[in-house]
Amino acid sequence: MKNARKPLHLPYILIRTAMQTPAPTELQRLTFLVEAEASQIKDFLALLEREESLLVAGDSDGLFTLTVEKNERYRQLQRLHDDRSMLLARYGLARDKDAMRTICAKLPKLLTRWEEVLTLASKAHNRNAINGQLIAERMQHNQAALSVLLSAANHPQLYDAGGHSRPTGSGRRLGSA
Repeated sequence: MKNARKPLHLPYILIRTAMQTPAPTELQRLTFLVEAEASQIKDFLALLEREESLLVAGDSDGLFTLTVEKNERYRQLQRLHDDRSMLLARYGLARDKDAMRTICAKLPKLLTRWEEVLTLASKAHNRNAINGQLIAERMQHNQAALSVLLSAANHPQLYDAGGHSRPTGSGRRLGSA
């Protein structure tokens, strides 16, 4: 059999089947990251509450200033999340909340704090959705007001001597003879 094919030998790929145990320094780092994330999310929630108040009050100057703070806080939270994700990845874990529960299983204080982070994140998500709805309503109101103004500019109402409105186009324009 001259044309018989040889079996393919694929290179051996090391696959982690079990989680490696993090070193104590890595667990300290993870604890620090979870603590920092909890603190940052609390601060972020306070910003979202302030944002809601400013939206209700219609304070656009305050909203502009707050948006700068909010974006910076978000970037800080993202960096903490990324650091935590990389730490999990080093131990062959998925980058999700269940992986955190797995790694924290033997550390009850850290697990409790992690659950608090999840609760705070859920509250922030809900508060942000409410603020998004307030922004959408404000934009809809502003668009309606703008439409009325643009409509009025293109078709001004004219009044006769008796105070009754009459259609546009039957009178003189200002500045014309």
